[in-house]
Amino acid sequence: MRKASIAVLAAVALATSGCAALTGSRKAPDEFMVARNAPLIIPPDFSLAPPVAGTQGLSVGEAQQQAIDALFGGPAPRSPAEMSLLDQAGRSEAPIGIRSTVWDPDTRIVDKGATTLQILQAPAANTAVATAQAGQ
Repeated sequence: MRKASIAVLAAVALATSGCAALTGSRKAPDEFMVARNAPLIIPPDFSLAPPVAGTQGLSVGEAQQQAIDALFGGPAPRSPAEMSLLDQAGRSEAPIGIRSTVWDPDTRIVDKGATTLQILQAPAANTAVATAQAGQ
């Protein structure tokens, strides 16, 4: 019994050894005093101006392109290693607009069968259980 009470006492002492309330000598740091907040200022290169009444605004395409350029910066220069890799992959042999070619008659299509079409055309179900039904 005595060994069990000593073990419990040791566990309690170990679990509460980090508490400042028991030791009294440690004081928790004030997280707001670590750094002083800088005052809010307008950056010197702030170039936006409010719209002027009666002037033409940006078109939808111009506004979208301006937003994309602001977010992503535009095309980044490619490194020599990337250029070498693209040359070895045969980028000069790829036809222009190959990614947008759809239903090209020379494209080989694999027929997956009626079951795949049935799965793709199945109505959405509101369930978390997946089921499979045999084709009829």
